[in-house]
This record gives sequence, C-alpha cells and structure tokens, in this order.
Amino acid sequence: MRIAILGAGKMGIWLAKFCKNKNITVILAGRSTEKLAKLKNELQIETTTDFQEAVKNTDIVLVCTSISSFEDIIKKIAPATQDKQVIMDICSIKEHPVNIMHQYIKNATILGTHPVFGPGSNGINHKACVLTPTNSQEENIAEQYRQWLEKEGANVFIMTPQKHDELMSIILGLPHFIGLITCETLLAQENFTKSKKLAGTTYRMLFTLAEATAQETPDLYANVQTKLSTLGNMEEKFIQNAQTLLDLIKNKDNTEIMARIERLRTKLAKIDNDNNKSYETMYKMLQSAEE
Repeated sequence: MRIAILGAGKMGIWLAKFCKNKNITVILAGRSTEKLAKLKNELQIETTTDFQEAVKNTDIVLVCTSISSFEDIIKKIAPATQDKQVIMDICSIKEHPVNIMHQYIKNATILGTHPVFGPGSNGINHKACVLTPTNSQEENIAEQYRQWLEKEGANVFIMTPQKHDELMSIILGLPHFIGLITCETLLAQENFTKSKKLAGTTYRMLFTLAEATAQETPDLYANVQTKLSTLGNMEEKFIQNAQTLLDLIKNKDNTEIMARIERLRTKLAKIDNDNNKSYETMYKMLQSAEE
C-alpha cells in the first residue's frame, strides 16, 4: 500500500511515522523544502513540495492541512486524483471539509475521518477514531477501515458528518468557548498570578482549561467556533443560563440558587441511574448469550 500524506505539521508527521512503522510506503508533502529534507533523512520516506505529484499512484491520500488552507489544497489535488483512490481528511470538524471534498473530487472515493487524539499519542490503542461516510460507497470503505483500525486497538465510531459536528459542539466547541472567555476574564484580574499559588482543585481545573485553550492552535480553534453549525445555539443558551444565574446572585436569591443546584443534582442522578440500568441490561443479555 502507498499513502500520500499532505501536510507536514505535527499530525502529518505523526501519521507518517505511524504508517512507516506499519510497513506502509509513505510520501509526505509539505511546503518547506528544508523541513522536508530533514524529515526525509530522519524518517527514511519520500517527500515532496508538489502536492499533485504526491497524489499520483497512491492508494490513499490523507489530507492533514489546516482547515483554513483545506479548500485550496483540495482544489489543487483534485485533477490528479484517480479511480480506486480514497481521499481522507483528519479535520476536527467534518461537515465543512466533507462538503468541500465532494465539491471538487469527482474520481476518487472520499471519507471524512477524525482521529480524536493529538500528536503526543503513543499509538492508537484505546484511542477514538470517527469515520463519517455519506453514501454506500463510502460506507464500504469505512467498514474496511474500521476493521483495520480495530485490529490496531482503536475505538471506532461511524456516524454522519452532521452528527459528528453536533457532538464536537459539546466536546470541543463549548469547552473552547468557556476556556477563552475564562482566560480573558482571569488575565484581567490583577491578582491572577497570586491566585494560582493559592488555588484549590476547582480553580486549578478552571485555569488549566483557560491556559490550555489560549495556547492551542488559533486556526483550529477559530474554525471550530465558526464552522460548527449548531455551536452558536448552544453558546447562546450558555450565556442565557449565565445571565439568569447572575441575576439571582445580584438579587441575593439564595433560595432559588439552591433550588437550581438541587434540580441539577436530580437530573444528574437520573442520568447516572439510567446509565447503570443500561449496563445491567447489557450484562444480563451477555450472560444469557453465554449460557
């Protein structure tokens, strides 16, 4: 198998190393001649600055570029794609890049993917990977890819691009939103540095989220905020809830604040109870099957 990896960023390099270790022939494409020369020598793989040339005569093309440059790269490589090739992306959002690939790539089969881990990961064992096919042909490819990933120990989830983005609004979008606002709020406080020294567990969790969000890749986080279609509604609801609580605080309404907390506890307890019942039912089914 021969795979072209487009983009010599952290994840592109990680994937090149991973594929090389699996005895997959790799060609890595990027923009920096100097960086590629170093990687060619270090990884003992083929490299090029010509993205179209990288795509030719490969079985799989894995697009690992930023979301901002994604459309330009797809437009560039589209004329070089061929039948029986599979073109995949690894973007953290799915509806936007999948639509772009469908718009420009007419020969090859496309498949949206999202490895839900970073370049610091040691392999893919127990790591989550999402596949987002949109038609029967892509579903067949996704099933083949799922089987291979699961043999490598990954936890694979197959869903539509829309469902993926709904989940990412919760998993990525809202935490990023809260983290950025929290970071701006904390940095505006004169005693921020001193507060870290006195921090307990709750506050440490808060400023860890704030600092981690502010120090991540701006391009990724900006696109997560602007290209997840359901995220805006969720963030508006968050602001509404924050305003309601703030009004209660200003009015010193301890009774209603405590009532809100109790309602949340009740809802959480019900969710935990329902989950436990689901696990118990599944366990009994497995026992029956074994008997």
